[in-house]
Amino acid sequence: MSTDVLASIPSPPQGVWMLGPLPIRAYALCIILGILVAIWVSQKRYAARGGDPQVVGDTAIVVVIAGIIGGRLYHVITDHQKYFCDTCNPVDALKITNGGLGIWGAVALGAVAVYVFLRIKGVPFAPFADAVAPAVILAQAIGRLGNWFNQELYGGPTDLPWGLELYQRVNEAGKYAPLTGRSTGEIIAVVHPTFLYEIVWNLLVFAVLLWADRRFRLGHGRVFALYVAGYCLGRFFIEHVRVDEATMIFGLRVNIIVSAVVFIVAVVSFVFLPKGRESEAEVRGEKQQV
Repeated sequence: MSTDVLASIPSPPQGVWMLGPLPIRAYALCIILGILVAIWVSQKRYAARGGDPQVVGDTAIVVVIAGIIGGRLYHVITDHQKYFCDTCNPVDALKITNGGLGIWGAVALGAVAVYVFLRIKGVPFAPFADAVAPAVILAQAIGRLGNWFNQELYGGPTDLPWGLELYQRVNEAGKYAPLTGRSTGEIIAVVHPTFLYEIVWNLLVFAVLLWADRRFRLGHGRVFALYVAGYCLGRFFIEHVRVDEATMIFGLRVNIIVSAVVFIVAVVSFVFLPKGRESEAEVRGEKQQV
């Protein structure tokens, strides 16, 4: 028996299924699953801190809408060459189910929307952010599975055992259709599965956040700061492996620079934010009444 052939990870044969005229997209399903899991985890954690879990449900719609808008805006701005060129269709910038959500834009606009929403309700933002931070990065890990179905966000060629097989996909007319087509079985490349690297890293950060929060009783926004720092640290190195088209600044992928800058801001914030954890009364915004 030959031992020359290395094992590898197959890609799904397709990422879109038709239910009559309705396309069922795996990318969208992964995002929805991640959101549902994040809401459930956030409710458990916020209740354990003394907050009203209903607040999580109330903010869910706000953060999802703001997160999707912010994530898409970031992606379109940093990868504008994919949507605004001589042969591009600008309408594609609106097609989020085809992939393309920048996490920094999603977190930034989502956080601002939640802050405003909670401020109106009279609920402190920091305890809420600390409760949901682990759930957010868990949702990111789940959402990254959508890139597997879309055969996107991968690295260069590799002969490592965990290399990802990319398949030739064609539509019913036999034309190349990497997002909406079905695999012919032909392997066109074996590459680094950077989406998988990010999934593994995100799950590790999720575990670290749970441990650190329990061990050191973190509060006042420090869990959220640790989440941002942890994610950026991993993304900084993963970006060096990716080969998809990206905007370059000073010879570096824009996300490498963003990762470094945001990591530094998050670490400084973690160091200087107050230590300890808020009381249950403070979590509910009742500090003045105690």
